[in-house]
Amino acid sequence: MFAEVLTGIALVRSSVSFIKENIATCKDITEIIQSVDSLLDGEDQINKDRSKKDGVSIKDQFGIKGVAHEVIDAKLAAELRWEMRVLIDNRFGAGTFQEIVNLRAKRIQEAKEEAKKQAKIKKEKQDELFEKIAIVFAVLIVGGLLLTVFATWLKAEPEVSKM
Repeated sequence: MFAEVLTGIALVRSSVSFIKENIATCKDITEIIQSVDSLLDGEDQINKDRSKKDGVSIKDQFGIKGVAHEVIDAKLAAELRWEMRVLIDNRFGAGTFQEIVNLRAKRIQEAKEEAKKQAKIKKEKQDELFEKIAIVFAVLIVGGLLLTVFATWLKAEPEVSKM
């Protein structure tokens, strides 16, 4: 659990470091956007790890060390995010960082909706395929029964004509 949180805070720190070093010389936001995205991903990872407790022992969940790491890492990430907000807004104009965050959230939501839509289409195709397979089996079973009845009838017919 702690390795994942450290990865999250390490990602946030490295992103902030890169932005600080390059904010003054970049001509537009695209030069640092990957680092902004990494900063937000790292913060998301920290928050997800804070709320994820599956497979973790009670001692790790409620121990002071685990709780302290979670709280401090989350606060550090929030502090670094605020610092980046100020740097980016000062360099590119007020509200730029919030526009980035809003656009990112919108795109994430659109991606989730598209994934749901694709999953629904896939399920519909799968259901349609199962329906077709069931129809083919039903036709085969009915055809087999008809063939059996016809074969039985052919065998029984010569006996009737002998009488």
